[in-house]
Amino acid sequence: MSIIEDIKYAFRQPNNTLKQLILINIIVFVALILTRTILYLTGASGIYALIMQYMALNSYPTTFITRPWTLITYFFTHEGFLHIIFNMLNLYWFGQLVREYLGEKKLLSLYILGGITGGVLYLLSYNFIPYFADRAAFSMMIGASASVLAIVVGAATLLPNFAFNLILIGPIRIKYIAAFLVLLSISGAVGDNAGGNIAHIGGAVLGWVYIKQLQRGTDLGRPIHAILDFFTNLFKRRPHLKVTHRRPGGAPSMPRANGASNGASGKPDQSEIDRILDKISSSGYESLSKEEKQKLFQASQKD
Repeated sequence: MSIIEDIKYAFRQPNNTLKQLILINIIVFVALILTRTILYLTGASGIYALIMQYMALNSYPTTFITRPWTLITYFFTHEGFLHIIFNMLNLYWFGQLVREYLGEKKLLSLYILGGITGGVLYLLSYNFIPYFADRAAFSMMIGASASVLAIVVGAATLLPNFAFNLILIGPIRIKYIAAFLVLLSISGAVGDNAGGNIAHIGGAVLGWVYIKQLQRGTDLGRPIHAILDFFTNLFKRRPHLKVTHRRPGGAPSMPRANGASNGASGKPDQSEIDRILDKISSSGYESLSKEEKQKLFQASQKD
């Protein structure tokens, strides 16, 4: 199977959001490398700079108004190898936790909302805080760090005592990893990458707020999925109408799959899920009974 076929297969698979997010970032990264190399070798480096202006988030208000899509494209765009490697590793490690405990849609919500929140905080800071105001016309931002930090902090808020085994360090709870990354971003808010670090802080705040609201029964990601579902349905083929035959005086003849009956879904309510999440936070996933694990899985399929 070719690389193209592998990519197609990854996007055709259901419940594959984490891999798809990583693939989109890598595809954009590779495409930009190839484009930059070709344009520089042919003496057309100015075209590459123009492309980046339409991918990166510019802090200057009049520029942003003419390119509003950059509030989304910036967090799928990278130029440096270390930048994308660090982001994708963290996305994979912490994204696995979010996906396992909350499901695919919650993972996507954290990624998109974290990126948007980080971008908005970046725009506000560079236009209303005097320290950054003079740099606004010359500042552009790319990278998925705000989205990734939203997932890191979200995972740490949900499962603070879950531990990763780090090389040369050993097991360390993810709440300390998240705290270190947030502190690193705060310390860099007045450095060379001030705009990026401000966006990181915005993503981190969103990750914490999102999980806290989810535990109270409010999913902040519902508008995101409503929009995505709308556009998905525009391109989805409508199923063919099925004709059923009714016998005189009888009920219509309807096909049944595998003898399944139309009973209640049996999905747990939010209070039950909150209780299970609290148990995970205090005692770990291993403390759940088989029934509780099934309820958690069913809840992840709700939306």
